[in-house]
Amino acid sequence: MSFEHFDIGMLRGIGTGLVLLSFVCVTLWAYSGKRRAAFDEAALLPFADESKLAAPRSKTP
Repeated sequence: MSFEHFDIGMLRGIGTGLVLLSFVCVTLWAYSGKRRAAFDEAALLPFADESKLAAPRSKTP
């Protein structure tokens, strides 16, 4: 590869390609079947303390 044709446009193109490749890899990782159980468990974390909130409150005079 000759460096006389290497300019800022080529650098930006390589950077864009790397970002696209990273996005595709993260997307495939997130939607893979192996991670489904972990993500389903993580999706329920906001409701973990719901039993404490659902307890009846005592009436104070």
